[in-house]
Amino acid sequence: MGCLFALFAGIFPRLAVFILWVARPERVDAAFSTFLWPLLGIIFLPFATLIYLLLYTPGRGLSGWDWFWVVLAALLDIGHWGPAPPSGTRSRAGAPRRRERDLARTAL
Repeated sequence: MGCLFALFAGIFPRLAVFILWVARPERVDAAFSTFLWPLLGIIFLPFATLIYLLLYTPGRGLSGWDWFWVVLAALLDIGHWGPAPPSGTRSRAGAPRRRERDLARTAL
């Protein structure tokens, strides 16, 4: 069941945070002082919120490498906000014509 949740969380982090919130509300309450932060986390940084909830230890919080994973997850979340790189279909469409033209020149 744990592997299924890990696969599910990687694909749908918003739903995983929501399920974790419903199944174990005491864990979310221990990690956050109000319901507003996890709600904003589900909306804007779902993967970072999920990692924060999974790594949070009541009474200790996060320390050391735990913060590294949360920041890495936040960077992955923010990376989805940016524009996609250009597909380059325009240059690929002209490439066969150039090859044909170059072959025609060498044949002359």
